[in-house]
Amino acid sequence: MFTGIIEELGTIGTMDRRPDSMRLTVFADTVLAGTRTGDSIAVNGVCLTVTAMTDASFCADVMHETIRRSSFKDIRSGSRVNLERAVQMGGRMGGHIVSGHIDGTGTISRIDKDGIAQVYHIGAAPELLEYIVEKGSVAIDGISLTVVAVTNREFSVSVIPHTLGNTTLTEKQTGTCVNLETDIVGKYVKKFTGPHEGKSGSLSWDMLLENGF
Repeated sequence: MFTGIIEELGTIGTMDRRPDSMRLTVFADTVLAGTRTGDSIAVNGVCLTVTAMTDASFCADVMHETIRRSSFKDIRSGSRVNLERAVQMGGRMGGHIVSGHIDGTGTISRIDKDGIAQVYHIGAAPELLEYIVEKGSVAIDGISLTVVAVTNREFSVSVIPHTLGNTTLTEKQTGTCVNLETDIVGKYVKKFTGPHEGKSGSLSWDMLLENGF
């Protein structure tokens, strides 16, 4: 489990690409402290298991499902990536609950300036937008961000200078593919209420709203 607060930027080193998987070496510093083989590190929002380590890097295997769902299909040696170690119990929850299980990808359609902030507009599939709500949380390449607005084709987030300067967002351009993880709470609510929608006297969105939820 992660918070979406990026600890440092790492660099992809060697890559062993196979037909249905890949093995990555990631050069890092901060996230190596206290990390052991078998621990989890989020790489651009993707939860990966550390399989080997040196004083300056760690290795991880990426399965076919992860490649299919994420932007890892386009990652290259030399790419900079957002890194975060798994959250420790008793620590501050600075972002939101992030599982590191990518739901899919989106594409940056526009970047606007709004005072000190940069507003990123990101196009996504309807099945992802269904779980993205205005002023809710979303993880973009593992970064915990607040949703500004949502339409039937895209959503937007506003990013402060500190986040831009300490994540890979500052390098992103229009047309770039990014990893998306929607709010885990919203997914569970939808899963539990979906089968009952439209049934008289059963749990529904209207019933929840009428009762102050």
